[in-house]
Amino acid sequence: MGTQTQNTQKRKSYPSDMSENGWKKLKKALFERIESKKKIKEGRPSADLKGVINAIFYVLKSGCTWRMLPNDFSNWSTVYGYFSRWSKDGTWEFINAWFVDKLRRKSERKGNPSAGIMDSQSVKHTAIGSEAYGYDAGKKITGIKRFILADTQGLLLVVTVCAASVSEKAGAMELIRRIMNIKIVRMLCQKIRLVWADSGYRGEELSRFARGRLSWKIQVVKRNDKVSGFEVLPRRWVVERTFAWLNQNRRLSKNYEFNTKNSESMVYIASIRLMMGRL
Repeated sequence: MGTQTQNTQKRKSYPSDMSENGWKKLKKALFERIESKKKIKEGRPSADLKGVINAIFYVLKSGCTWRMLPNDFSNWSTVYGYFSRWSKDGTWEFINAWFVDKLRRKSERKGNPSAGIMDSQSVKHTAIGSEAYGYDAGKKITGIKRFILADTQGLLLVVTVCAASVSEKAGAMELIRRIMNIKIVRMLCQKIRLVWADSGYRGEELSRFARGRLSWKIQVVKRNDKVSGFEVLPRRWVVERTFAWLNQNRRLSKNYEFNTKNSESMVYIASIRLMMGRL
C-alpha cells in the first residue's frame, strides 16, 4: 500500500489527469454522494480516490483495457471495482447531475432546465459483445444505440443504452422510464416541458407517452427537403455537438462494455470530465 501511494505521488501526469481545481470540485460532489449513502465509517481509511478517478479517466480517454492500466496507477482491479460499484449504485448519475446544476447556475440559468434535445447514436460493439445488441438497418451497424437527452447548452442530462435494433420511439420511451426510475435524474429533469427531436420521434403514440409520463411536448425539427447535403438544423445541432464532444474519448468510439449499465456510466464519466474543465 505504501509503495503504491508513493508511486502515485511521484508519477508523471497524463493528459487525462484532472486539474487540482477539477479534483476539488469533483471531490465535493463525490463526498456529498458518499455522505448521502453513508458508505464511509468513521475512522476507516479511504482509498486514493483521486488516483482511482484519474485511472478511470485514463481508460476513458486512451481506450485501453482495464488490465492494461499503467503500473503507476492503483491496481486495475481496485480501479475497476470502484467504477463498477459506482455504476451499480448510481454515483455517476449523481455526480453528472451535480455538475449540470453547478454549470447551469454559473451560466446564470436555473439549475433545472425547462427544455431539452433528444437524439440517438448507433455504435459498433467489439468482440466482447454486449448483453443488449442488435442490427441498425438504417446505419448498417451491429451493436448498441445510445439515447441521450441534453439541455439547450448541450450538457448531458440522461443516457440509456439499448440494442441498435431498437427504434427511436421505443428508445425514447425507455429514456423516459429511466428518468422516472432514477431519483436524481428525475429531480434534474422535473421542469422540462419541451423536447426537440428529429423525425424518427414523430408519432402520436410517443407524444401521448411523453405527455402522460413527464408532461413533455415533443417538437419534431424536420429537414428542409429542398436542401441537399449537410444542413444545420435549429436546436438539433446542439445534441449532435454533444455527441461530437463525447466521441473525443476513445473508449466511446465502440462499445467495449458487456454490461449496458457500464456502457451508460462511461458516457456519464465523459460528460463529467467535460464539465469539470468548464466549472
